[in-house]
Amino acid sequence: MLGLMQDWPLLMHTVLDHAAIQHPKREVVSRSVEGPFHRTDYATIRARALRVAQRLVRDGIKPGDRVATLAWNTWRHLEAWYGIAGAGAVYHTVNPRLFQDQITWIMNHAGSRIMMLDLTFVPLVQALADKLPTVERFVILTDAAHMPQTTLPNAVAYEDWIAEVDGDFAWMKVDEQSAAGICYTSGTTGDPKGVVYSHRSNVIHAMVCNQVDAFGLGAADRVMPVVPMFHANGWSLALCAPMVGAGLVMPGAKLDGASVHELVERERVTFSAAVPTVWMMLLQHMEATGSRIDSLQRVAIGGSACPAAITKMYQEKYGVRVIHAWGMTELSPVGTLFSVKPEVSHLSGDDMLRLQAKQGTPPYTVEMKITDDEGKEQPWDGETFGRLKVKGPAIARRYFRREEEEILDEQGFFDTGDVATMDENGYMEITDRSKDVIKSGGEWISSIALENAAVGYPGVAEAAVVSMKDPKWDERPLLILVMKPGVLSPTLAQMRDFLADKVAKWWLPDDLVVVDEIPHTATGKILKTKLREMFKDHRPAA
Repeated sequence: MLGLMQDWPLLMHTVLDHAAIQHPKREVVSRSVEGPFHRTDYATIRARALRVAQRLVRDGIKPGDRVATLAWNTWRHLEAWYGIAGAGAVYHTVNPRLFQDQITWIMNHAGSRIMMLDLTFVPLVQALADKLPTVERFVILTDAAHMPQTTLPNAVAYEDWIAEVDGDFAWMKVDEQSAAGICYTSGTTGDPKGVVYSHRSNVIHAMVCNQVDAFGLGAADRVMPVVPMFHANGWSLALCAPMVGAGLVMPGAKLDGASVHELVERERVTFSAAVPTVWMMLLQHMEATGSRIDSLQRVAIGGSACPAAITKMYQEKYGVRVIHAWGMTELSPVGTLFSVKPEVSHLSGDDMLRLQAKQGTPPYTVEMKITDDEGKEQPWDGETFGRLKVKGPAIARRYFRREEEEILDEQGFFDTGDVATMDENGYMEITDRSKDVIKSGGEWISSIALENAAVGYPGVAEAAVVSMKDPKWDERPLLILVMKPGVLSPTLAQMRDFLADKVAKWWLPDDLVVVDEIPHTATGKILKTKLREMFKDHRPAA
């Protein structure tokens, strides 16, 4: 016996339709790439997204075709994003922070037929254009007055392009399981991998993120997604905000501390999301200027582990609740978020901060387990490490054009590549990437935990930990530091004393090296492969 409910497909355009009907005048404010602030609303965003869809169809774009965007968070990118999906096509958000060879590879692998790009990226794309044979047209996200001279073939200003249609268009009817978007992993090992989101997975994921114990957005919120739309599906915020009628504040290309602060204060932002680096830059700006962010109520911090010092400053000095989150491109991307369960509500002070340093608990739709290398499930005791595996309706089951490769285990779980612990209350803590964990005497040492503890030492700007070969223990930790200008470097003994009450004794580093710079990937993560190569022959001083 089947249920007798209406068949109402979970399509992305239904979110924008709802926002335009129920919250038509809710503001979408952007810092434009051209410079001035731009103000619009959901009703206008929907009308212009319909023009984008209509224009794409006129240009011969068919359901399933990929349309690339290389753009900052602005109203035009939002319109394009919905318009592409509304035409039945697949938005392909390209990360401009990747290396040129990676961008070329990703564009050709996706086979995108049209590219929409901001003015910022015209020089970059001009240098690559002759290597992008599938791209038939380049749409510059600007108006005629700001349209640059360019050698890009069939280039057109976005405003002129959509002005050639009237918006009298019905969203393309597609199955909710149809592809809506594609994002590529950063490719730190091997070629980048394409993760293909469906309309259904995107809508479900946004509904999950809007729960009270997640982002908890509502119509009264003003949401500033500092996390770019080209990074891990934009953390779903381009769907979350219109779904509940929250206002949007789009920061454009200026993501430094002063610019982020200006937007928060000017537009009375209540919720924002970004990686720890952004929140550190904002803190530094406020500490230097004595300014505040009194409208801001809560921030989601993810992308890498959030140091406890950042959480403490935001919560205790500025009254901003920190939502520590974890996820990855393959998870759409949110996998866990920190909220206070009744079982831990008695904690306070440093005890609560220690709990908040964990990545949180999985919401409904994310199942989670940790296993050993043989696939045996490990206990949730907060101490036993294991490979973190997940399953759910917004989690990848295959990679684009690699469908023959099995990426799930026998129970349908995806191996995230992270090593984690789970405690008895379901709080997960990432302790390492599986390829970065240090295996010493048969036990695992978390390089991430050591790094986070080491950055608390006065004067340390950045820390990284990699393994050294050891004849007795197989591997031992090497601590690599970058110091702030003008600060004396600690000795190994001083650092070991500092860390003594923060990590297990046998975790303490066996040597310390100070460098001018730690290498990073194009997406800002510490490049452990490069560090391991640099220090592969390093041995502790006698």
